[in-house]
This record gives sequence, C-alpha cells and structure tokens, in this order.
Amino acid sequence: MNSFNDLFETYSWDETKASIYAKTTADVERALASPKRTLEDFKALISPAAAPYLEQMAVISQQLTQKRFGKVLQMYVPLYLSNECNNICTYCGFSYDNKVKRKTLSAMEIMQEVAALKDMGYDHVLLVTGEDNLNVHVDYFKKVLELIRPHFAHISMEIQPMDVEDYDQLIPYGLNTILVYQETYHLEDYKKHHPKGKKSNFKYRVETPDRLGKAGIHKMGLGVLIGLEDWRTDCFFTALHLNYLEKKYWQSKYSLSFPRLRPFSGGLEPKVEMSDRELVQLICAYRLFNEEVELSISTRESPAFRNHIIKLGITSISAGSKTNPGGYVVAPESLEQFEISDERTPAEIAKMIATQGYEAVWKDWDRCLA
Repeated sequence: MNSFNDLFETYSWDETKASIYAKTTADVERALASPKRTLEDFKALISPAAAPYLEQMAVISQQLTQKRFGKVLQMYVPLYLSNECNNICTYCGFSYDNKVKRKTLSAMEIMQEVAALKDMGYDHVLLVTGEDNLNVHVDYFKKVLELIRPHFAHISMEIQPMDVEDYDQLIPYGLNTILVYQETYHLEDYKKHHPKGKKSNFKYRVETPDRLGKAGIHKMGLGVLIGLEDWRTDCFFTALHLNYLEKKYWQSKYSLSFPRLRPFSGGLEPKVEMSDRELVQLICAYRLFNEEVELSISTRESPAFRNHIIKLGITSISAGSKTNPGGYVVAPESLEQFEISDERTPAEIAKMIATQGYEAVWKDWDRCLA
C-alpha cells in the first residue's frame, strides 16, 4: 500500500462501528488475558461491553506505563504563533468565517513569549498556528525555529499539513515532532465540518503522517476531536492508523492525544458526548493495545480529572496553557482557539504530580532518560 488511505478505503465506517458495539464480555476477557493485543482486542476494550472491566483495565494500564516510562510525566506548553487561517472549521475559534482580529507574532514578540515560558521552567514547546500559507509558511517556520532553537531541548509543531519537501527543510532547523489530528475519520462528517480551505481535502490530510514518515520525522502525534462523531469508531481508526504507521515507518516515535470538544466563540455543540469514565476507558485501552505510544492530556480537561488520570497511562501533560497568539505576555486578551479547563500554573501541576509520587520532567524523554 502506498499510503494509509489505501488501507482506510478497504474499511466501512458502519461495519466497523457495528463490530465494536457487537463485542461481548467474552471478547473483553479474551483481550484482557492476551499478552499482545490485536486491533480486534482494541475494539473489545473500547466497546460498551468493557465498561464493567474498567478497574481491571486501569490496573494493567498503570503497570504497563510504569514498566515502559517509569513514574515520570513530561511537561510541555503550547506557544501560539498565529490565529490566521484559510480554513472554515465548524469547531474552531480560528475558523476563516469567524470575524475576529488576526495576529501573527513577530520575532520580537516571539522572544517575549519565549522568555515567559522559560520563566515557567519549560524546555519543551509546542508551536501552534492556524493554516494560512500566505502568512505562516515554510520560510516563516524556518525563522521561528532558528530563533527559538537555542532555548528549548524539544520543539514540536502543530501546523498545516505540508509536502515531504517542506518537512525536509524544517527538520534541520530543530523540528522534532509534528502533531496532525485527523479530527474525524468519518468521511461525510469530515466534509461537513471542513467545507472550505485546504483542510477540506480529506485524502491529503489523512496521508500527512505518511509524508512525515518519508521525511524521517523523529516523532508524530495523532488524534481525533472527540465529539464530532462516534468516539469509539473514530478511535478505532486512530489505532488502525497508528498500527499502520509503526509498521511502515518504524524509525519514528508516536504519540496520541484525545481532545474533547471544548467551547469557543463559534459555539459548536458536540454531536456525541463522552463521559469522564469513557475517556478513562479509552486511555487505558490505548495503553493495553500499545505499550510504547506516548499518551498526552491537555488543559482541555478539568483539574479533578487530570489529577486522577496521570497514574493510569498518561506520559505527557501541559500546564499554564494559553490558546491565543501572544497569550502569555504580548496579547493576553486576543481570541482563544478554545477555552481551557485547568488553569493551574505549571508549578502547581508539578507539585500535584510530586504529591502522587511522580516526577515532572521538563525536557524530552530521550535526553532525560538516556
């Protein structure tokens, strides 16, 4: 197969969904007893039939996570560079049709934001922009990476999907990780939520991790926006995507995120609600399916939830996040991409982690644990 899309097109959303909801307690017990779990086992672990087994799943998930990652959590922080975007996305505050003041940070403004992040203790930064090739393009990213590279041990980016040649240009400038979320694998709903802009091209977006793999990226992050469609089916396709990538681009590392739809200035209501208990089930299911993948939890989630989840499979956590360009110092009142839920400072999060017997790590896994 040339790309994941070739594999994806052999699957039916409706048939996959039906097979997940048809899983039985016997399927769940078989999955729990298996030393190496398959995609069919993953279906069972995310199915409604697995709900009564959550405590058992949590115990195994904790054991597997500590075995591979120890009792540490990587701390990271997003730095929003721009809210300019050419896409219409029904769930995003940066959507092209949302008539708000647009801003792209200058070099001086970036360094002001960097100084604030360094004061918080951060050594791992996630650079985020809207998708606008006119203002936030490869040359802009080169200048940004060159500017901040001396100040961070690990640089991740969440930007518009690009061609292999573009990623080839950025990696030498210090780019370590790219996050690219499919939002939903439901083709018709994807079109409904992305009616305009380059992001409306489902095939180009779903093949982005293939292009990253060909470019030799160190790590890539996957995920869907939970709430757009049936979360169990969407997350199965995420697991299918991860499984495909790990086999084809085995040199790269992988991370998963599971953002739940949060309020923003446009106000899209979730089509599907996911309870806290179901999110715990999903996190544990991912860990039981894959012992190596990094699992990240953001400030979208509540303080109480984040306090309780860190022992059950999470390996990285953000804190003190601002989701607007210049949000830390330069323009704290500018438009946020979405509302955060956990507003505690990085120091408060690090203290919470310590009280639970874990250690907050401010750099990348490789450099810290080598």
